[in-house]
Amino acid sequence: MSLTFYWYPKCGTCRNAKKWLDSHQLQHETIHIVENPPSRATIETLYKKSGLELKKFFNTSGQKYRELGLKDRLKYATETELLDILATDGMLLKRPIVTDGDKVTVGFKEDQFEQTWK
Repeated sequence: MSLTFYWYPKCGTCRNAKKWLDSHQLQHETIHIVENPPSRATIETLYKKSGLELKKFFNTSGQKYRELGLKDRLKYATETELLDILATDGMLLKRPIVTDGDKVTVGFKEDQFEQTWK
């Protein structure tokens, strides 16, 4: 199984997730989420396959999120608007995002990785 691993190398959570994947010898293609952010269409596909609320894809602790005042905007925005916002900047996306083309995880929780990727 080959995974696509969207990450930001300076992010401690991303580094921990990468360490987990490496220690479990799971092959993965790493994609720098800021230098090569996923397209809007890719974000939409990941969202639909994840089964998560679209709001879970936002990096709510990020500086960009706060600068844009997204906390209040998210409450009233449509799905289309949210996808458009996410596609504007890789720093807005919660990371890491891992997918095998069918399953998707957002963020890193070891038990979730065990269940999904092992």
